[in-house]
Amino acid sequence: MTLFFWAYFTILENPANPPIEVPTLVIDRWIPLTPWAYSIYISLWVYVSLPPAFLLNFRALLHFGLWVSAMCVACLLVFWWIPTQTPTFDIDWSLYPGLSLIKGVDAPGNACPSLHVASAVFTAFWLQRILSKVGAPQWLHWVNALHCVAIAWSTMATLQHVALDVIAGAGVGAVFAWGSLRALDRRSELLEI
Repeated sequence: MTLFFWAYFTILENPANPPIEVPTLVIDRWIPLTPWAYSIYISLWVYVSLPPAFLLNFRALLHFGLWVSAMCVACLLVFWWIPTQTPTFDIDWSLYPGLSLIKGVDAPGNACPSLHVASAVFTAFWLQRILSKVGAPQWLHWVNALHCVAIAWSTMATLQHVALDVIAGAGVGAVFAWGSLRALDRRSELLEI
């Protein structure tokens, strides 16, 4: 985690090219600034820890870790080579202390794809597999899906990302989750997750 954040902030401050502002879509106007969404936004850090917490063998944990690391490295390379940033919003962030904190730490760069959303989608796929494997009740599957959607929404409701960032992040998360779970299925010794 420490290495990731070091790389993330280094790239944020030293991109290979000038950042491109990500354009907004109609959907961006439908989602207003919602300060309480910050609590959902930061819930990602608990959410992403769930799959590793439920993996019962070291090989499955290593498999998960390698794939999620590959996803992060791929996004970091995109952030470095094709840097993007969210539009500048005409908002006095001092009126929103919780949000101003994250705005001060995480500048508007490294926007597309949203690694926040990619991580949430990757986690949702893995939790879905784990929940299916243990025969969890259907309502837990719905809670998992809704939490993932809520995190994606929160990235826009806190104005950390715009719709194109979210769409790209969801795509990245789905591709890496699909690849990781497909590889898991091919390696029968890892199936006991």
